[in-house]
Amino acid sequence: MNCMNENILVIDDEIQIRRLLKISLEDSGYKVFLAGNAKEGLQESVNCRPSLILLDLGLPDEDGLSVMKKIREFSETPVIVLSVRNSEKDIVSALDSGSNDYITKPFNTGELLARIRACLRLYKPEQKIPQFINGNLEVDFSTREVKVSDKIVKLTSTEFSLLALFIRNAGKVITHGYILKEVWGKPFSDEVQYLRVYVAQLRKKLESNPSNPVMFVTESGIGYRMKIIE
Repeated sequence: MNCMNENILVIDDEIQIRRLLKISLEDSGYKVFLAGNAKEGLQESVNCRPSLILLDLGLPDEDGLSVMKKIREFSETPVIVLSVRNSEKDIVSALDSGSNDYITKPFNTGELLARIRACLRLYKPEQKIPQFINGNLEVDFSTREVKVSDKIVKLTSTEFSLLALFIRNAGKVITHGYILKEVWGKPFSDEVQYLRVYVAQLRKKLESNPSNPVMFVTESGIGYRMKIIE
């Protein structure tokens, strides 16, 4: 494997770990980018276009699982979690949140490098554009900033997750059950009225005329579609 074309992003608040990983990874031919908190990590996950991300769960400004979910809103880049948390529950939660592998600290550098090579062989995701523009709607996934006609619109975490799902499926019809399962989880897959409330909130914040929506279109009896606006 030619490592010189592989960027690896390390998101970890421990400076000693960052230094160790930078030395070890660069000695193996990788280009390394470092972030000490969640905010920096999300920004770098866009800016440096990493081939793989090493993510600590115990970040000072936000839990690593939350960061993992945010990364998955715009990227399929392989993520290996590095954490002192070693319970089965923690490992399952990380994998369910979208990580590709999990290594507990302290770790063996040789094993980590082998896991990295395996992930890079297995996962070659398509690069996704971290900025999305549709009509007068602009979304920056690195900062989670949403604008309508150049004005910032505040969305709740759930509203943003719903919007991100629409963006990933822009132009496609997506069913009520699929949306509910992806955003709220399987137990909510029949709560169609619950979904209607949130779609109405998105329309109110993002549509010029919420009572006559042109972007978030209802597909009667099936679900919704985000219409591509030229």
